[in-house]
Amino acid sequence: MGNALIRVAKPPAKRLISLATEASDGGAPNLEFDDVTDVPGAGITTTDGNKIALAIMTVLLLTMGLGVFSNALYSPDVAEKPGYALPSGAGKTAAVEAPKQTPLPVLLAKADPTKGEADTKVCQSCHSFEKGGTAKVGPPLYGVLGRPKGSIPGFAYSDGMKAKGGNWTYEDLNTFITKPSAFVSGTKMTYPGEADEHKRADIEAYLQKDEDTPLPFPAAAAAPAKADAPAEPAKK
Repeated sequence: MGNALIRVAKPPAKRLISLATEASDGGAPNLEFDDVTDVPGAGITTTDGNKIALAIMTVLLLTMGLGVFSNALYSPDVAEKPGYALPSGAGKTAAVEAPKQTPLPVLLAKADPTKGEADTKVCQSCHSFEKGGTAKVGPPLYGVLGRPKGSIPGFAYSDGMKAKGGNWTYEDLNTFITKPSAFVSGTKMTYPGEADEHKRADIEAYLQKDEDTPLPFPAAAAAPAKADAPAEPAKK
C-alpha cells in the first residue's frame, strides 16, 4: 500500500503532514512533518489561554481578599439601635425658689429718710412734697400717709384710683411704688416702679416725716416662741 499524504493544517500555514504506513510490514504509522513553517497570527495555543485565565483569576482573588481584609481592619462601630438617644425632658425640674421678701416693718425700722428724700428727686417733676403744695401732673404728696385714696379736691384721678377706696397705709404705698399699674388698674401714673425694697422703705420713711402728724410704722411681727425641750427622764 502506497504512502498517503494528509493535509491537517489550514492552507495559510502550509503545514503538510506525511503519513506513511508500512502495510507490508504491519508497522506503526510513520509521521513526517514536511515543509512546516511558523506563520504569524496563527493563533494562541491552549496552554497560553490557561495561563492568561489563571492570571486573571489570581488578580480577582487578590482584589477580593484585599477588600475583605480592609473591611475587617477599618470596620466602623455599629450601634445596636440606630440613631442617638435624646433627652425626653421628662426629668424632674429643679424648683426655683422665689427671692425672700424682707418684712416691711423690718425694712422701715432700718430706713433712712435722708436717702428717701434724695430718691424722690425723680418724682418732684410731677408731685409737690412741701406743705400746701399744689397739684402738678400728679397730686401733692405732703401728708399722703393715712390720707384717703383719691381725695385731693379738683384733681382728675383715674377711675381705678377712685374705686380703690381706703386710706394710704405703708403696705399699700409700698405695693403702689413697686409697680403702680399692678396696684391700680388704668392708673394715669407713668412711673414704672421701684424694684429695690430698701429704696422703697427709705421713701416711705421720708414721707412719714413729711406730715403734720406722722403715722407710726407698723410693728414687726413677734418671732414665734421656741417649743420647750422635752424633759429628760428621771434617772433611776
